[in-house]
Amino acid sequence: MDRVRSVLALCAATVLAVPGITALSSAARAADADLARNGGFEAGLDGWTCTAGSVVNSPVRSGGSALKATPAGSDNARCAQTVTVKPDSQYTLAGYVRGDYAYLGASGTGTTDVSTWTQSAPDWQRLTTTFRTGASTSKVTIYTHGWYGTGAYHADDISLVGPGVDAGQPPAAPTTPTVGTVTSTSVALSWPSVPGATGYAIHRNGTKIQSANGTSATVTGLSPSTAYSFQITAVNEAGESAKSPAVTATTTSGPGGGDPADLPAHALIGYLHASFANGSGYTRMADVPGSWDVINLAFGEPTSTTSGDIRFSLCPATECPNVESAAEFKAAIKVKQAAGKKVLISIGGQNGQVQLTTTAARDTFVSSVSKIIDEYGLDGLDIDFEGHSLSLNADDTDFKNPKTPVIVNLISAVKTLKAKYGADFVLTMAPETFFVQLGYQYYGTGKWGGQDPRAGAYLPVIHALRDDLTLLHVQDYNSGPIMGLDNQYHSMGGADFHIAMTDMLLTGFPVAGDTNNVFPPLRPDQIAIGMPATPNAGNGHVPSSETNKALDCLTKKTNCGSYTTHGTWPALRGLMTWSINWDRFGGWEFSRNFDGYFG
Repeated sequence: MDRVRSVLALCAATVLAVPGITALSSAARAADADLARNGGFEAGLDGWTCTAGSVVNSPVRSGGSALKATPAGSDNARCAQTVTVKPDSQYTLAGYVRGDYAYLGASGTGTTDVSTWTQSAPDWQRLTTTFRTGASTSKVTIYTHGWYGTGAYHADDISLVGPGVDAGQPPAAPTTPTVGTVTSTSVALSWPSVPGATGYAIHRNGTKIQSANGTSATVTGLSPSTAYSFQITAVNEAGESAKSPAVTATTTSGPGGGDPADLPAHALIGYLHASFANGSGYTRMADVPGSWDVINLAFGEPTSTTSGDIRFSLCPATECPNVESAAEFKAAIKVKQAAGKKVLISIGGQNGQVQLTTTAARDTFVSSVSKIIDEYGLDGLDIDFEGHSLSLNADDTDFKNPKTPVIVNLISAVKTLKAKYGADFVLTMAPETFFVQLGYQYYGTGKWGGQDPRAGAYLPVIHALRDDLTLLHVQDYNSGPIMGLDNQYHSMGGADFHIAMTDMLLTGFPVAGDTNNVFPPLRPDQIAIGMPATPNAGNGHVPSSETNKALDCLTKKTNCGSYTTHGTWPALRGLMTWSINWDRFGGWEFSRNFDGYFG
């Protein structure tokens, strides 16, 4: 089959001398209006639902913004919005496009759905089509899309002109909400229903944070012993009401959330190449400086991808001539722990693919990891699953209720380990941006299939374990460009990338653009920023000056550059780096800068 379906288009421009045609009065024409919301994309993607799209500042046809969307092999990069229309009425749909195949159309018209397209538009080209609504049609969907596997297209100044419909008035403001159950990290809220409301929005400290279809919601991701102000607004097609009177709730005391009381307020986390050598050389445990608060032993790896049987051993002397004995290694761990440091076994890494496809593999994972922890007297576990360890089945679309065995079994295994070792068990995770922040745009295979099933696949694991999670330190390196909450793509190489990626974790974000399915924010004391220690350690290394800019912005809201964060988080836990060995190779610049910054 051809990549592009054949299209037969018959275009006629015929002037009909019909009696009364000129009787279309100027008063009738004056009733026409542009019903498309945010057709110039000046308000980002507000009003639009896109499978793959972002707002760019260049090229634009008018104003300061336009849509850019890039189709994939099984995704045509559709952006759509539903518009309220008048039955049995004539409408004109128009818009400007450029780039590869670009379509503009309307569906649900109640008569004949229409579309128009161009195969190639080197510069802005106007597309237009008309339709008449059916006798009982009150809503139509307008859309633009590209074609499967082709290049990106741009769209701007989309309009739908025709008779407007009085959407009425926004609902009245809700009355004061009622506070329900309060924990160290969450507050339950409820409120009376408002006549005419089709939904509600929750505002925390004046900022909208999530939506609700009913009259109750639980706000999560809060910090212990912290006072928050909450307000509710009611929403319908006409808009959003004024805010309700505020109610204040104070979360209970921590530490909670898997946070050991003796972990420093600002911690430095690093990976120690304990089982292998590379260009950085081998570093003995006893030689790790006191700057490092959490030491992740790299790596425990499975005997096979699906066995769940994790093994760890020190680097062989043939590869690491200066390796210590097992007894010396264990003794050095005890010295570190006596000084208040945490030593964890890190499972996975680039070469250690782990897929817990069965409950048997899950149980083997628990027993084998327990054996390593017990043998070396470790403080906990770091999950560094990369590659194809985690992916989502096609029917697994809700991160809050995962179905995929490798996800469900991993969550179960970690909860079992946490229960076995108790409240002081340290749990950390080091996912790549592809598995976390990319979930803002894509989640699993997507509604229409064809996306990478690994997209956002860590989100259900993080969410299920958030109350057990000590630290999340996403690898802000070896990453492609990722869209931030400003709907702009951010790339490695400066403070901006770390600021935008960390802001997403601390603010929360709609998963795959669905504002009714929001990944809640994590607490700042659960977040460390992952960075390479030296240019040799990985793509995305930044100099210390850029590291400090990122810390300034996130903890003080200074030196933020062009990105505007959604808060200020002085309790941000700290930094993670790959790796301690590479920092030694680089003259300890990374750890010395951390010590200098936090004192």
